[in-house]
Amino acid sequence: MRALLVLLLALLAFGPQAASAHEVRPALFQAVETVPGRWQVTWKQPVMGDRAVRLEPHLSNGWLAKTPLREELTSSYYLRRWSIKAPSGDLDGARFSVGGLDGTITDVIVHVRSRSGTGIDTILRRDRTAIDLALTQAPPMAVPAYFRLGVEHILSGIDHLAFVAGLVLLVGAGRRLIGAITAFTVAHSVTLAAGTLGWVHAPAATIEALIAWSILFLAFELMRKDGGAKAITARLPWIAAFAFGLLHGFGFAGALAETGLPHQEIPVALLLFNLGVEAGQLFFVGVLLALAWTWRRIARADWRGAEPVMLRKVAPYALGCYAGFLFVERTARVFA
Repeated sequence: MRALLVLLLALLAFGPQAASAHEVRPALFQAVETVPGRWQVTWKQPVMGDRAVRLEPHLSNGWLAKTPLREELTSSYYLRRWSIKAPSGDLDGARFSVGGLDGTITDVIVHVRSRSGTGIDTILRRDRTAIDLALTQAPPMAVPAYFRLGVEHILSGIDHLAFVAGLVLLVGAGRRLIGAITAFTVAHSVTLAAGTLGWVHAPAATIEALIAWSILFLAFELMRKDGGAKAITARLPWIAAFAFGLLHGFGFAGALAETGLPHQEIPVALLLFNLGVEAGQLFFVGVLLALAWTWRRIARADWRGAEPVMLRKVAPYALGCYAGFLFVERTARVFA
């Protein structure tokens, strides 16, 4: 009982940090030549709490030193936009750097495209804070940066990982888990595409609250299973996984939309982001199953029915405590 109390207090203490895991979003520098000699330049840097992450973009040709055409501060990003009249040669070979990047864990997406189609798609990180914009090089065939973003998004998203962990605990290993994960994947792939392409619009705050509710629902199902009741999710895991996967897909779409997509490569970037999410998800499931196998070997417990008491008793309540905190916090945002 004392151990359970300590666990619950720890969850309540670290809940706010876990709930804001997705706030470590990437920054974006985008320069697109919309018509010959006219560039639309965008800089988006993430906001943590009530202030923007300390990043300062710099272009050696002086474009970013000019007064922005538009400035906007939201709960997620600080946005600046410029409309620059200049030939392509003014940007070709210019050096773009980000001050303060070496002291953060934030990545910076760089997307540059000239009217002729040449350009650059890459990511700057703390170990690489500058790049020479050589536009005369051929553009890449894909946008590999978005695969990494997908992996990082799922692995930094405590809420999504909590749902997947609950699903694994509920259905165990084997074909049922494969079916549930497949249903979850198909569902969130559908809404990820629909939300990102603008076919379906859903309020971000409401979706985030419903994602928290989906985790809370799984926690209650785990408690019912432990009490001997036949939980509907345990009997038909793929149905619940598909239904809740639709919600989580909208969450992925919101993160991708806020990051920004290269206009000429939206299908490829969307596909790579989704593949990155799947790769991260499968990695996480693999880690869970490896831990379960190790636990079974050490404790000589059967994963299918004789799990250690701590796993059966504590896990549902820990998951429920986290999800309950998340649901209340996010529901408050809906009505704020």
